[in-house]
Amino acid sequence: MAWFLGLGVGGIVVLVLSLIFDGVLEGLSGGVLDGLFDGLLSLPVIAGFLSMFGCGGAIALGGTGLGAGAAVAIGLATGGVAGWSTWRFSRVLMRERTAAVPRREDLVGTAGSVVTAIPADGFGEVLVRLAGHPVKLAARSAVPVDRGTEIWVEASLSSTSVAVRPVER
Repeated sequence: MAWFLGLGVGGIVVLVLSLIFDGVLEGLSGGVLDGLFDGLLSLPVIAGFLSMFGCGGAIALGGTGLGAGAAVAIGLATGGVAGWSTWRFSRVLMRERTAAVPRREDLVGTAGSVVTAIPADGFGEVLVRLAGHPVKLAARSAVPVDRGTEIWVEASLSSTSVAVRPVER
């Protein structure tokens, strides 16, 4: 029974190490093992298999008294199920897609207001909403714009600056 418990604890140690040192083995291999650790031989899958093999075998050996052969068979079955489940779950997580990240081109056409007055030959600051979040940007305008004036973004000059024009009502 000590062997089974040792494998169970070893699997948990491998799992903790895979969580702490995620990607280290892939980096140490220098690309030789590309793709090998992404599938059935990933550290979380191996850890799940080892820990369930050890714990399942220990429970079967200590709880049923069927013998070492039956304990190994039960351990292999429970370890296989745990490894396969871990592999499937990790594949589902890797395929998960998130919403598109706002880009600087998405600023064009948004309305906002001037926070710091914009001189005709320099930069001021505007506050616009991008994807529902307030964003403060440096702003340039062809005409001077006073603080508090409502503006319209005409162009995105960089990721932190825009060209604006005052809204005429």
